[in-house]
Amino acid sequence: MSERERMSHEEYEELLKPLGKELSAMTRWVSETKQRMIVLFEGRDAAGKGGSIDMFARMRERTQWYFQRYVEHLPAQGEIVLFDRSWYNRAGVERVMGFCTVDQAQDFLNQVPQFERHLVDDGMLFFKYWLCCDQDVQEERFENRLHNPIKRWKLSPVDIKAREHYDDYTEAREMMLSATHTDLAPWTLVDFNDQALGRLTLLRDLLDRVPDTELPLADIAWPPLSHEPLKERYGVLQPIPLYVPPPEEERKQKHRHRHEA
Repeated sequence: MSERERMSHEEYEELLKPLGKELSAMTRWVSETKQRMIVLFEGRDAAGKGGSIDMFARMRERTQWYFQRYVEHLPAQGEIVLFDRSWYNRAGVERVMGFCTVDQAQDFLNQVPQFERHLVDDGMLFFKYWLCCDQDVQEERFENRLHNPIKRWKLSPVDIKAREHYDDYTEAREMMLSATHTDLAPWTLVDFNDQALGRLTLLRDLLDRVPDTELPLADIAWPPLSHEPLKERYGVLQPIPLYVPPPEEERKQKHRHRHEA
């Protein structure tokens, strides 16, 4: 695809279907074989982290020790945990926006490899993804949040200030990668200028990194009902009236207005 040509929603959904089946099989494999999996999503504001986590979900404090606030969220047996940002906040937004000192950020970078070694040595499947986007794309997504009432809540004062620190975030990311891209816990960068294509690329990469997760389905006895299927019965309350969709032309018109905005 060309540099700015975007994948259509229809193409994305069609390509996602077979990957979704593999993801479902992987989730079942994690559960039934009692694996523990962590997938980190990091990247610039509006790069597409939340949407990637939504994709997975739909298909399926300050303390003395900085990592402690995240430990309680680590997976138990048979669980997959997805982090929309993680302990790497300290190497990115906290460092760039002055929410921690330079020494605190450096101490964090020094401690990360050992912390992540413990996770891997303890048997966790651990994957780290950084989602990349150019500043013009980031601006486009910020403006979409600004003008879309449904997404306005996502636009924070930090987002507004971060617009002046694009290069600073690049520098912070490169320092982070230099210190924390290890053999045991490597980083993977994914181009998210086209979010749909980025999600497919990320999902395909993740599925390729785990073992063959297809498990045979157990046989379940399913005898026929001993009677005709029954209808719902109501006494105390009745269901509310079903939603009546607006006419198709009205829906199309609203859709066009949203895109024009």
